[in-house]
Amino acid sequence: MISPLHPDGFKFVLVGAAATLALFLLWVPAGWIAAILTLWLAYFFRDPWRVTPIRTGLLVSPADGIVVSLAPAPPPPELAMGEAELTRIGIFLSIFDVHVTRAPLGGRVAALRYTKGRFVNAIRDEASRHNERMAIRVVPTEGPDIGFVHVAGFLARCIVCDLREGQELSTGQRVGIIRLGSRVDVYCPAPYVPMVVAGQRVVGGETVLADRLAQEPPRRGFAQ
Repeated sequence: MISPLHPDGFKFVLVGAAATLALFLLWVPAGWIAAILTLWLAYFFRDPWRVTPIRTGLLVSPADGIVVSLAPAPPPPELAMGEAELTRIGIFLSIFDVHVTRAPLGGRVAALRYTKGRFVNAIRDEASRHNERMAIRVVPTEGPDIGFVHVAGFLARCIVCDLREGQELSTGQRVGIIRLGSRVDVYCPAPYVPMVVAGQRVVGGETVLADRLAQEPPRRGFAQ
C-alpha cells in the first residue's frame, strides 16, 4: 500500500520531479540519478496511517525509531517542569524512518519552546541538552504533565511543528515533522511505568511507551 505524502514534502517532490525532467533532456544518466533522489524524497516524506490505542493512562510513541536511552534525566528548563529527574525515553530516527511526529497523549499544549543549538549526532544523549530543539509540554485531563522534545540531529536542519500554545491534542495526533535524521525525547514522571526497553524498535502513534496505571515493574529485555 502506498503511503500518503506529508504536506511538507510536496514542494520537495515537485522540485525533484521538475529537475528530473530537465536533466533527462540534458543528460539521461543525470536524469536517472535525479529520479532516484525524487523517489527517495517521496519515501522520506511518507505519512502512513496508524491505529492508536486510546486507553486512559497510556503514553504512545511520538515517532518511529529505536529506543536509544531510557534513564532518569531533568526535563528541559524551558518547559518549567522543575529540576527533579524524570524518566526520559529517547527515540532515534534514522533517515529511513517515518519522520512525521505525533502527540504521545491527549491534553492541552501548555508550553511550546524553540531553542537554537548544535547538530551533534542525535543518537548520543548529549544531543538532548545541546542540539537545536522544539520542546512541548502537555497538560492531560488526568495525571501529571508530560514533556516531549523534537531534537535536530547531525543531518536534520529543520523542525516543523504545527502546534500552538493552548491547543487541545488527541493521543496520536500528528504534530509535525523533522527533516532527516533526528531524535524525539519523552519525559514522563511517576507513576508512569516504561513499557519498552533500550534497543527496541517503536512505531509512532501505535507502540505504548509507558503506562500510568500499570501494576507491574518496568519491562526488561535483551537482543537476540
